[in-house]
Amino acid sequence: MNLPAANPRKDRAAAIAEGLKGRDFLVLADFTAAELAHLLDLAAQLKALQKEGRPFAPLAGKTLAMIFEKPSTRTRVSFEVGMAQLGGQALFLSRSDLQLGRGETIGDTARVLSRYVDAIMIRAYSHRHVVELARAATVPVINGLTDFAHPCQALADLLTLREAFGRLKGLKLAYVGDGNNVAHSLIVGAAKMGLDVAVATPEQYAPHPAVMETARACAAEAGGSVTWTTDPAAAVSGAHAVYTDVWASMGQEDEAEARKAIFAPYQVNADLMAKADPQAVFLHCLPAHRGEEVTDEVIDGPQSVVFDQAENRLHVQKAILVALLGA
Repeated sequence: MNLPAANPRKDRAAAIAEGLKGRDFLVLADFTAAELAHLLDLAAQLKALQKEGRPFAPLAGKTLAMIFEKPSTRTRVSFEVGMAQLGGQALFLSRSDLQLGRGETIGDTARVLSRYVDAIMIRAYSHRHVVELARAATVPVINGLTDFAHPCQALADLLTLREAFGRLKGLKLAYVGDGNNVAHSLIVGAAKMGLDVAVATPEQYAPHPAVMETARACAAEAGGSVTWTTDPAAAVSGAHAVYTDVWASMGQEDEAEARKAIFAPYQVNADLMAKADPQAVFLHCLPAHRGEEVTDEVIDGPQSVVFDQAENRLHVQKAILVALLGA
């Protein structure tokens, strides 16, 4: 009897998909490079289906609870639209809509919501609260942003880079500005995928040392590198991608004026972009404070892919939902 030939690649993908079912999506350090690559592949497939107008509704009958402690444009709209496109529905819950605002614990909220919904996405101030929510919940919890990490954004960034260059491994990515939550996820995700990551921040605003340690270990395993400097020109030199974020995030408004003076040398402008590779792209997670961390000339220029990047939030989050819910 002639048996069909085994397909190791298909079997491996199936094993990865099985391993993602029911997981939380809190930080990229929790996932292997193979798992992140699987999510990127799935996002690309889902994006292609949407562009072709082919309906795909594996989450029919599923509900996502969306908890927002912080306001949002991209996170709310992309998750809500993504669930609708996948056949499910999303439920928006601000802090004032929940008993959290009246003293109910995160744990009790997680246990109750787990009885009603199939997954929870939370956009919060404190990463500790998200970890506590995930610990108590019995359904997958997705980090939509905390003060420590922004993993959905980083996955969208990686998809955007892969679309722009056809690969990830071996690219040089320069991050310039504040070593914040966006930087934390980007550095680790890029390191896992084998990029050379150069980070430039003022000394007192460097990424968390534990993040840098994790990223360097990931880079060593993947054949990439992670470096830090206070010199933005050195970081950007020869880079295939230049990334920045706002200098004062939500909750840091009282520091905004002081930060402007500190971060002024880190503005991404035409002079700084000229030090990158001639084919380099510019990335920003948005919203942008034009005239501060980036000039109009750069963000509106031909090297900018910020709106592709914003669109890709939709596609990677659909991939995350499909994978975690085992659809």
